[in-house]
Amino acid sequence: MKQNVLLVLCITVIGGLLPCQRNLYAAEGDRSGVYTLGEVVVSGQGPGVQSTETIHTVTAEDIRSSGAKTLDQAIALLPGINVRNGGEGVPRIDIRGFRTRHVVLLLDGIPMNSAFDQQFDPSIIPTENIAEIKLTTGASSVLYGQGGLGGVINIITKKGTTGVQGVVAGESGDHAPYLVRGTVSGATDRYNFFLSGSSAKSDGYPLSNGFKPTSEQGSGYRRNSDNEKNSVFGTIGFTPNKDLALGLTFNYTQGSFGQPASAVNDPFDPFAAPVKYARVDDFSGVLVQLAADYALTDRLTLRGWTFINQRDERDNQYDNSNFNSFNLAAGSFQEHVTTSIKGITLQPRFEMGSAGVITLSLAAERDSWDNSGPLTVAANTFTSLAASRSLGIYSAGLEYELSPLPGVGVVAGYGHYLQTRDELHDDDYSLLAGVSYDLTTETRLKASFKRNIRFPALGDLYDPSKGNPQLATERSYSYEGGVEQKLPHNTLLGVTGFYTVANNLIQNDQATGRNTNLAEVRFAGVELTSSTVLAKKFLLRASYAHLYSEDRSREGREQQQYTPGDKATLEGKYDFDCGLSSYASLLYVGSQYFYTKNNVSPVQKAKLTDYSLVNLKLSQKVLDNKATIYFGVNNLFDENYETSYGFPQAGRFIYGGVEFRL
Repeated sequence: MKQNVLLVLCITVIGGLLPCQRNLYAAEGDRSGVYTLGEVVVSGQGPGVQSTETIHTVTAEDIRSSGAKTLDQAIALLPGINVRNGGEGVPRIDIRGFRTRHVVLLLDGIPMNSAFDQQFDPSIIPTENIAEIKLTTGASSVLYGQGGLGGVINIITKKGTTGVQGVVAGESGDHAPYLVRGTVSGATDRYNFFLSGSSAKSDGYPLSNGFKPTSEQGSGYRRNSDNEKNSVFGTIGFTPNKDLALGLTFNYTQGSFGQPASAVNDPFDPFAAPVKYARVDDFSGVLVQLAADYALTDRLTLRGWTFINQRDERDNQYDNSNFNSFNLAAGSFQEHVTTSIKGITLQPRFEMGSAGVITLSLAAERDSWDNSGPLTVAANTFTSLAASRSLGIYSAGLEYELSPLPGVGVVAGYGHYLQTRDELHDDDYSLLAGVSYDLTTETRLKASFKRNIRFPALGDLYDPSKGNPQLATERSYSYEGGVEQKLPHNTLLGVTGFYTVANNLIQNDQATGRNTNLAEVRFAGVELTSSTVLAKKFLLRASYAHLYSEDRSREGREQQQYTPGDKATLEGKYDFDCGLSSYASLLYVGSQYFYTKNNVSPVQKAKLTDYSLVNLKLSQKVLDNKATIYFGVNNLFDENYETSYGFPQAGRFIYGGVEFRL
């Protein structure tokens, strides 16, 4: 690995010696290249609901600077976010202690959460089509609907601008992975379009030199960590007149990936997960959305969209480490899963001047799940996994924003939701109240409260191995307050405190093997943020988040498992006049605990090793700024770390690439 460090140093020196080029790229200060037609609008003129919430925005420029390839990489440094990797081979995004299933993910207003378990795979969402990401933690608008107990990730994509533009790029790195991507876009007075495509493949990620080999995992590269992912995305917009805008969004994804087994294969280790040899040997997904925005009057607008999001997946669990047999061991299976979400949303909005803004949201959604394939119950003995279920979710939300006094913003919202399924119909509601006050032109105070709910998903209810149709609706009560302070030199500081009580959270009960509702889990914490921009060349951001969790429903589990108590980040970027750009980031995660499995009594507690990750990237514009070459290194110091016990993560990874603007 000394050679790798020397390579990074050489790259740094070479980058500084490359010929200087005059920067011809225009600054990204407007939203002309942002496709807003499908976006859930949660704020009108004035301070609005967003001034009372905690919202973090990641721009296309932020993504380009850091070298993030997928959604999870793009938001990993945001406060409140924890990215976990375990036995499923998929990054999971937790927000303020809530799991992925408690996070609503929207792409141009299209729900990306699985109809089966309401989770999502952020690694299949490439970044080349993202204009900005808005992360709302804690209390969020009722217009987003039910489900976002932890928060909402709202992805807003790019659209074409006047003329025709294009980008072609290629990248490679350690162990010969590759990434190729391209975009083409354009616009006229009435039409705009944006089209992107990418293909990525890796044979596996490298382990740190500090990893100690086990009987299940040797040194070098992580077994069964290969992946292949391909994506095509596009938007087409049509504006026949000044009052009407129409849009079409489409996306196709396809690929496969391994699900690395636990590296700890010890039957006497009470913390180790059972070793499973599993893969997603093929998956594909299609989503299509039609959207419209019509200004009926100067004050009344109507937005609406209809969509379908379908995913087809072949999940296989083998009975050996060669991944070539299903016949010999009970529990092996070949599963074919199809899920879909179909829906329609209408969002009338009435601007009343000094009397405020009223927004109504009406939505209907149909979630369906079909399952088939054989399950091995004994050697050469099989049973069917056939299952088919669906349910409906209907939502109505009303939100009122008002600025009664200069510098004061008030928001109140109410949402009512109905879930219809075979055995019963269940309804519940959400409440939102928030206020912001600009104490001075440099100081803003804010506070909010949200009662929110999440209905059980199809997998929670009907999964053949652990489903429970008697599950109750999950509820949360979130309280939040904070202050934002502007300082000289374009510096912004923020302090936010929060407290959340969650009831009926759904968890698998190891004693019975079935899903059950936890009585109560509590989260409390504080988040500190700061950012400084000097002369538009130097950017420095830092954050610290402390999270306290308490599971009041199960004896011996003081903190929630795999929930970091401490997270700190630091990132900086400097743009030289000669076209050279440098970026560095530091991520520290600490105070994570986990507990024994297999019903060990009494419950034992252990702590994951704290870890720090440093990433670097250098890029240089060449050929009169028509091309950019870049080099980067992730996990510079080759940290050996885990986010789940027994599942080692990637060590040092060096990559490089080139991008051409057409």
